Amino acid sequence: MSANTYSITTAIDYVNAAPHLGHAYEKIATDVMARFQRLLGKEVFFLTGSDEHGTKVEKTARARGVTPKQHTDELVEEFKKAWDYLNLTYDRFIRTTDADHYAVVEYLWRKMAAKGDIYKKRYQGLYCAGCEKFVTERDLNEAGECPNHQRKPEVVEEENYFFRLSNYKQAIQDHMKSNPGFVLPEFRATEILQMLENLEDISVSRHKDSVSWGISVPDDADQVIYVWIDALSNYITGVGFLHDAPLFAKFWPADVHMIGKDILRFHAIYWPAMLLSAELPLPRQIFAHGFININDAKISKSVGNVVSPFTLQERFDLPNPDPIRYYLMTVASFGQDGSFTEEEFKLKINADLANNLGNLLNRTLNMTNKYFEGRVPQSQFAKPGALHTQGATEVREAYEQFEFQKAAELILQLVDWANKEINDKEPWTLFKNDQIQDLGDLMYTVLETLRQVAIMLSPITPVLSDEIWSQLGYQAPLSELIPRWADITEAHIQPGQPIQLKGPILPRLDSELAGANKKK
Repeated sequence: MSANTYSITTAIDYVNAAPHLGHAYEKIATDVMARFQRLLGKEVFFLTGSDEHGTKVEKTARARGVTPKQHTDELVEEFKKAWDYLNLTYDRFIRTTDADHYAVVEYLWRKMAAKGDIYKKRYQGLYCAGCEKFVTERDLNEAGECPNHQRKPEVVEEENYFFRLSNYKQAIQDHMKSNPGFVLPEFRATEILQMLENLEDISVSRHKDSVSWGISVPDDADQVIYVWIDALSNYITGVGFLHDAPLFAKFWPADVHMIGKDILRFHAIYWPAMLLSAELPLPRQIFAHGFININDAKISKSVGNVVSPFTLQERFDLPNPDPIRYYLMTVASFGQDGSFTEEEFKLKINADLANNLGNLLNRTLNMTNKYFEGRVPQSQFAKPGALHTQGATEVREAYEQFEFQKAAELILQLVDWANKEINDKEPWTLFKNDQIQDLGDLMYTVLETLRQVAIMLSPITPVLSDEIWSQLGYQAPLSELIPRWADITEAHIQPGQPIQLKGPILPRLDSELAGANKKK
C-alpha cells in the first residue's frame, strides 16, 4: 500500500434479521471516515458485506420454510436497501456465499494446516449459538447465561478440528507492544492484553450433524469450517486475495477494521493469529466502537425496541438520511455507548441543523440578495487562508482520531461564530448607515464560513453539504468535485459569484413543513 491509498472495512452483518440503527451506526462511521480520507486526496477502498453461514441462519431459514440461501438472499437485499438509503459509498459488498470467498477460506485452512496449526480432537464444551462460539464458565453471568444474548449455552460434545491459537500469544503481545495504536480505543487494547494471558486453542469446525450450512473442511466432507474463520477471511477476499493481485497489493493490509466492541476478541486475537499462521500481513488498526442503545436499553428483538433507518424516515418524513447520520455521529464520543431517543433526535437535529446551520444560510443569502443584488460582495478577506485556518486543523485532527462528535462540535462552533458576527455587527444597521465596505466584509466572512463548513461537514452530512454548496452559487455538486481538504483554507469563495437562494436546507422535524407529505 502507498501513502495515497486507504482501506477501511466494517464488520460483515449476520443476516438473520433486518438491519437496525446498531448496524447503521458502524456503517455510517466507516462511511464518514472513507469520505474524509477522500477529501485528503486518497484513493479509498471501503468494504462491507454480509455473514451468511452458521447455526443461526440455518435455524431461522428452517423455521421460515426456505433454504438458507433463499433466506440470506432476501435479507441481503434489505441490508443493501438500507445502506443505499444512508448514502454509503462502499466499493464492494462481499457475501460469504460468494464463490471467490469459498476459495480464499479453503486456501487459508490449507495454509494453517500445512503449518501444523490445525489438529483434530474430541471435545465437550459450552456453545453459544448467538455468539457462534464455544464459551467458558468465566464468559457467563451469574445465572450461567451469555451476557450478550441472555440465554444459557448448550452443552456440545463433538470431534472437531482445533487451531493452535496459543502458539501465537507471544507474537500478538509483541505486535501490540510495538504498535500501540493497533487496537483502539486504548482501554480496549488493555482488555485484549488481559485476554491473551489465558489463551487456549479454539475449535475451528463443527460436525455436519450439528450445522451443515457452511464451507466444508478441505478433505473432510463431514466437517464444516467454523463460521468465524469463514467470516474473518472476508477482509482479504474483499480486496482481491487470490483473484486480483494488483488490488490486493494496493489495499492490504487494511488501514482500519471498524467493529463493535462485542467482537473484539475475534478481530484482535483470532484474526491476527490466522494471518500470522498463513504468513500474511496484519491489519494496521482495529477500532472497537460502542453500542447504540434505544432509550438506554440494548437493541433487542425480544425487548421489541428495534428501530431501523426506515422507521425514522417514515416517522419524521425525512427528506434525506443526513439527520440520521448526523445524530448517530454526535450522540456520543465514538468508542463509548450512545443512546437514541426520538425526542433527543428531534431536538438535536432541529437545534444544530435546521435552526443553527439552516437559519444562518437562509438569512445570509437573503441579506446577500437584499444588499448586494444576490452576488458575493468584494472584501479584504477574499483571499485564501483569511479565515478559520486553526479551526480547519482542529477539525481534521478530530476526524483522524475517529472523534466524529468533536469534529461536528468544532464545525458548529464556526456556525455559532458566524451567527454571532451577524448579531453583533448588525448588517441592517451597517446598510442603513451606508457602511458598505464593512457590510461587504461581514457578509463575505459569513459566506466564506459557510463554504468551509460545507466541506468540513460533508463526510457526515453529504446531502446537506451539497445543498449549501449549491445555494452558495456553485454549479457542480460538492460530492462530485471532492475538493481537497486543503481547499478549505487554500481556496475561497469568489466575489461576484451569484448565489442561489432555494429556501431551508432542512425543515424542522415535526413542523408543518416536515409533515406536509403525510398531510397530503
